[in-house]
Amino acid sequence: MGLCSDRWITRMSREHGMIEPFEDRQVRQGVISYGVSSYGYDMRVAREFKIFTNVLSSVVDPKAFDPKSFVEFEGDVCIVPPNSFALARSVEYFRIPRNVLTLTVGKSTYARCGIITNVTPFEPEWEGYVTLEISNTTPLPAKIYANEGIAQVVFFTGDEPPEVSYGDKKGKYQGQHGVTLPRI
Repeated sequence: MGLCSDRWITRMSREHGMIEPFEDRQVRQGVISYGVSSYGYDMRVAREFKIFTNVLSSVVDPKAFDPKSFVEFEGDVCIVPPNSFALARSVEYFRIPRNVLTLTVGKSTYARCGIITNVTPFEPEWEGYVTLEISNTTPLPAKIYANEGIAQVVFFTGDEPPEVSYGDKKGKYQGQHGVTLPRI
């Protein structure tokens, strides 16, 4: 399994629409950086957020998720309450090739502020907007800046294509749009 370079990411995005919209350089001036980097792609967070709330004292159950557990918010800056959590989505739409798996890590700018971004792997032939899980681990409110970098996606190519891809099995998050809640 090989780690993919900026050249590969750029070629796959330009020729095969792997990332749309695609930024072919690091945008850094006055923002949390985004765009292609040496061995990854720094994706942006969109303006749509679902922020956890305990107003209704719901129990978080991944098998029977209550959408009332969230408050919907749209804007350029989202405030995540202390020791809380928000869901968001990427600005970019991803189309993962059959022989590729990705891993995503949070941006250091946010991590150094106690803000952790979790994203599950993009499996071979998965496509869609990425649902981002953003945790504020601090005792203070935290700002998340829309249309700026949130996490870095690292691409790995397999030695051979998988027997069954995410697309083949028609995965439950295939082609997702917007902030997508848990599905069974």
